[in-house]
Amino acid sequence: MEVILKKNVDKLGYANEVVTVKPGYGRNFLIPQGYAVLATASAKKAHEEIMRQKSHKESKMLGEAQAIAAKLADVTLSIATKAGENGKIFGSVNTVQIAEALREAGFDIDRKSLKIKDEPIRDLGTFEAEANLYKGVKQTFKIEVVSE
Repeated sequence: MEVILKKNVDKLGYANEVVTVKPGYGRNFLIPQGYAVLATASAKKAHEEIMRQKSHKESKMLGEAQAIAAKLADVTLSIATKAGENGKIFGSVNTVQIAEALREAGFDIDRKSLKIKDEPIRDLGTFEAEANLYKGVKQTFKIEVVSE
């Protein structure tokens, strides 16, 4: 079964891609949740026209994502949290806190596009995270977890 994705679906594809999925996955999850539409002949023609119009916009967005990735490579975020005497923090550092720290540093990156390499972070120290900025544009950056 072929479907046209309306939104990015993790481990399947990006928005506006035509992908082949099993019929049950398409009918029972992707289409009812609004992640995809059925790829009929008329839908494919409309999709091709839309993609032709968006091609120059995508090249601009790719350039912007690469510029953000270049700036993000040099950034080391500092996240202050409460910690015990032995270096264990109370709770853990998650993507919500990282996205908030990125916003304060001048980067507007959605928390859903962030992945922590050594998840969960429950100790003080330096860790790595990865931001999926655009199709094929991923950038790792450092997070320094310090005591308040």
